[in-house]
Amino acid sequence: MGAGTMTRKEKQLLRRHQSTRQLMDIEQIADHELATSQGELVFFLLRPFNLSVQSQDSIRNLIENLTNVFRGVESMELMTLDSRESFQQNKEWYLKRLEEETIPGIRTLLQKDMAHLDEIQLDTASAREFALVMRFPSHQEASLLNLTQMEKSIHEQGFRIRIASAEDIKRLLAVYYEQNVTSEIFDDVDGERWVNQADAEEENKR
Repeated sequence: MGAGTMTRKEKQLLRRHQSTRQLMDIEQIADHELATSQGELVFFLLRPFNLSVQSQDSIRNLIENLTNVFRGVESMELMTLDSRESFQQNKEWYLKRLEEETIPGIRTLLQKDMAHLDEIQLDTASAREFALVMRFPSHQEASLLNLTQMEKSIHEQGFRIRIASAEDIKRLLAVYYEQNVTSEIFDDVDGERWVNQADAEEENKR
């Protein structure tokens, strides 16, 4: 029976047995590329030079120059992601505690904690991360030479840019899908680092 003739229950059962990568249609994550059944995605991490001290005219010129580069590339997309943690759930918890709390001293502490979270949110409100994505169909492989030339072209327009590593791509996926901006290490398999750590400790005992 083909996938197109599966019942809804059979499709749900199939999804339960698929790994996270299969559900996301990811075949491989390697340096500078993410391979899917539809082709390859190549990520560039982008950051403008000293944007906070530049005039509006300078910023406008940067945008126009970058737009001109994009016009020559059919498969280029721009991603904008948060690079800070959201404290919304924390604030909701504090609000709930304030409704329940009757002791004035504790209520004051809860209010101060909420104000501190607001300050953190305000200080990092402009924290954003930009990534360029180039799509290559399954019949077309990404050429490292072409990628390097693209990196150089954008750098010449006044931007810091580099091709994303495998760890960079994992981090971008974590932010995009679950707003995870705090993890520094991403395992290829759940629990992989703890197994490796246990093996290393066992080896040291010998």
